[in-house]
Amino acid sequence: MTKSRLQSLHDSGELELKARQLARRLTHCNLCPRRCGVNRSAGERGACGIGRRAVVASAAPHFGEEAPLVGHRGSGTVFFCGCNLRCVFCQNDDISMTSDGHPLEAQELAGVFLRIAEMGCHNLNLVTPTHVVPMILEALDLAVAGGFDRPVVYNTGGYDDADVLRQLEGVVDIYMPDAKFAHAEVARVLCEAPDYPEVNRAALREMFRQVGDLEIGGDGLAVRGLLVRHLVMPQDMAGTSETMEFLAQEISTDTYLNLMDQYRPCAGARHAPAIDRPVTAAEMTEARHAARMAGLERLDSDQGGWLGG
Repeated sequence: MTKSRLQSLHDSGELELKARQLARRLTHCNLCPRRCGVNRSAGERGACGIGRRAVVASAAPHFGEEAPLVGHRGSGTVFFCGCNLRCVFCQNDDISMTSDGHPLEAQELAGVFLRIAEMGCHNLNLVTPTHVVPMILEALDLAVAGGFDRPVVYNTGGYDDADVLRQLEGVVDIYMPDAKFAHAEVARVLCEAPDYPEVNRAALREMFRQVGDLEIGGDGLAVRGLLVRHLVMPQDMAGTSETMEFLAQEISTDTYLNLMDQYRPCAGARHAPAIDRPVTAAEMTEARHAARMAGLERLDSDQGGWLGG
């Protein structure tokens, strides 16, 4: 039987080495583009609000993800508390803006990953992993030793350091980033990260270099590749046309894209005039048209998107 890439990394000791190298970055934290510089190894907390231990809010099969992840037994989602973004419209702010979960040591987190596999989930879906990558790798190394064998999904807001992502080559099977904003000023106002567009594009390029277009097996399940999410926003605050053009021209016209229509004003968005309402049907139609015009060929149809040529 052919070894998985993750198993090979574990057997060679490279997975443990990657975990140690990334953990060293916690002492003057520069894991994400914010580069807070705090000593998380000593319990200090920066923008993400998390110290040395990963904090888990929940872990369970999830049936609301994209169809190629869900299958019949669900995607094994592990929701991490904290986030390196500060989106004013966050729909999960009760998780992303707090550390009110379960702080876990590496062995305990490995146990969570193994239970996900024991539940029969098709994959391990790491939700908001950017700020806890070293802890994830430490736990994965232990979990693989215990028999863990599921594809790993990196489910991120897309504000990821490309250098850190390079360390994940061979670890992550499926990258599922957001492509939130195309314009710096919008990103500054809505998530306090004016460099989001350039950082996000560099991250998507690196993700695609590692895994390529999304591959779906005969059972309809994703095997490996890139799946991009783009949330359509009121008044085109997300810059949808520019994002579609970037994906088609600099990533691939075969990019599997979930063009999401579920925006609603949550958290602070209720008090932001530009985004204090849901997205309209007309705005979704314009977004689909932008995808067609850019030449994108694979849109997730379960979320109201367009599928085919």
